[in-house]
Amino acid sequence: MAKPNYSFEKRQRELAKKKKQDEKDAKKRAEREAAKGTAEPEPESGSESA
Repeated sequence: MAKPNYSFEKRQRELAKKKKQDEKDAKKRAEREAAKGTAEPEPESGSESA
């Protein structure tokens, strides 16, 4: 019987965890950008007097 390669299994778990975290971060970033996009036009719409 072949000996299990625990290092490979650990690396795969770490990669899966990192991928999941990256997806979570991307989702949060997209939500922040959407919220920022809806809240930001109000202050910018004011006219500047020089």
